[in-house]
Amino acid sequence: MKAGALFDWDGVIIDSSAQHEESWEMLADEIGKPLPEDHFVSGFGMKNQLIIPQILGWTNDPDEVDTYSLRKEFLYREIVRERGIDPLPGVVELLQMLRAHDVPCSVASSTHRENIETIFDSIGLRGFFNAVVTAEDVSHGKPHPEVFLKAAEKIGRKPEHCVVFEDAHVGIEAGLAAGAKVIAVATTNDIADLGKADIAVDSLEQVSWELFSNLFC
Repeated sequence: MKAGALFDWDGVIIDSSAQHEESWEMLADEIGKPLPEDHFVSGFGMKNQLIIPQILGWTNDPDEVDTYSLRKEFLYREIVRERGIDPLPGVVELLQMLRAHDVPCSVASSTHRENIETIFDSIGLRGFFNAVVTAEDVSHGKPHPEVFLKAAEKIGRKPEHCVVFEDAHVGIEAGLAAGAKVIAVATTNDIADLGKADIAVDSLEQVSWELFSNLFC
């Protein structure tokens, strides 16, 4: 069996929750819209095209949704460029381990491609990934499995032979719906709340080759 690894981005490769939350707040101030209580937790891991109408309730007009979404992501990238960002603990070592065992890796994220490209340049992880699937590449956001199905296809692996690395509940659901194994990392949720995943860890530092490969035993 040839295994593959599919990585969510925010909360798995980088911890960008504070920057994303701040960019929503900046946008809300700019356009004079309210932010519902707990909006960030409720929408975490979802595409902006779902967050804006369903979680924030700002508008259902597709053009307005796209305008707000693009502006929010621009503000996020400005924050990242100004302050920088680092990969989460264990990320580099895990990617090195997977490469040593010839396991191809793909990003499979609801974030925008330009966000990922911007951060690739600053943290130097581009060479570890054989493919990148982002919000622009899918019609359905998580918890729909489309992003993981496409990511598996791009690295030439069957979804059931892939391990999904996720931190968000909607991402865990999407990974399982794709037929993949799921390792959840407790970056944004308590480890006790990640029971739907096949394995839950406090940090990617805990993911050994034995733990990874035993998922398929």
